[in-house]
Amino acid sequence: MTPVRVLIVDDSASARAVIRAALSRDRDVEVVGESANPMEAREAIKALTPDVMTLDVEMPKMDGLAFLEKVMRLRPFPVVMVSSRTARGTSAAIAALELGAVGCIAKPTIDDPNTFDDLAAKVKSAACARVDRRANFEPLRPAASSAGYQPDGRIVAIGASTGGVEALVSIVSRLPGNCPPTVITIHMPSPFTTSFAKRLDKLTDAEVREATDGAAIAAGRIFVSHGGSHLEIAGGRERRCRLTTEDLVNGHRPSVDVLFHSVARTCGADAVGVILTGMGRDGANGLLAMRQAGAQTVGQDEGTSVVYGMPKTAFEIGAVEKQAPIHEIAGAVLALTSAHPSRSTSHVARG
Repeated sequence: MTPVRVLIVDDSASARAVIRAALSRDRDVEVVGESANPMEAREAIKALTPDVMTLDVEMPKMDGLAFLEKVMRLRPFPVVMVSSRTARGTSAAIAALELGAVGCIAKPTIDDPNTFDDLAAKVKSAACARVDRRANFEPLRPAASSAGYQPDGRIVAIGASTGGVEALVSIVSRLPGNCPPTVITIHMPSPFTTSFAKRLDKLTDAEVREATDGAAIAAGRIFVSHGGSHLEIAGGRERRCRLTTEDLVNGHRPSVDVLFHSVARTCGADAVGVILTGMGRDGANGLLAMRQAGAQTVGQDEGTSVVYGMPKTAFEIGAVEKQAPIHEIAGAVLALTSAHPSRSTSHVARG
């Protein structure tokens, strides 16, 4: 296997050293250069043609977001954001993911010194991402009108990983204020899930919150998994979020499989499952369990997936009933959960 070639961009020499040390522990990763600011990085990209770039959010001369926007417009390739755990930093990291970065990771702190343990894995995952496909996304439309749409009570469960921020922004921004009760698991650490939920909350009239243990699930509410905890659905007629810190599943906590399996057990046919872009197979078996329990299921298509891993595996094992490009998935969800199907957006074609 040819090592993944990485360029490190950070204004702090000590931070660059720590990043280099973390990446150098993996023989499948090669650090080919370091830059202290975007101007140096621009020249390094031309000279070194790295496979992946790690990019700090806050830097002098040009901040990371402005530089990322230029990279994605002029020479798109995989970028992993490296951010501090401050509220400002995490919000900026979420903005970076919307611009096209394929991953984010928090810098180590005294309270959590091990955040770089997964850095090499994130870089290798990023190297497999397709970041030159942004033209496949339609511009965001206003959130769908609630006129004519009434939820039928079914729960919507969504799973995502690499590229999931963009995909979820596309879906949530198109949901009305009375959207179906929705739960989302995304592979993202806790410093970022809080900021991500707040960002999504600004894009829709529905209420978007980071999931908390015992939170009531209802129409008009969207819950995003808390980083570091599995999200499950529990309860009978009054369903609630349940958070656990049990072992990693498929290498993840939160795990999409954990969410989907709980929905299959708790909701049966009263649910819709959606699996989005992401590396690996997390969520595939859980989505199959949902479909076997009577739920309807949708998978993001290859053309709009940053990484066609999770949805591909789910489709290949028969878990996906329909495939659709990302800009059609919100409409599909509304069609599948409408109490008046004839008034809602038409169903997507079967995959």
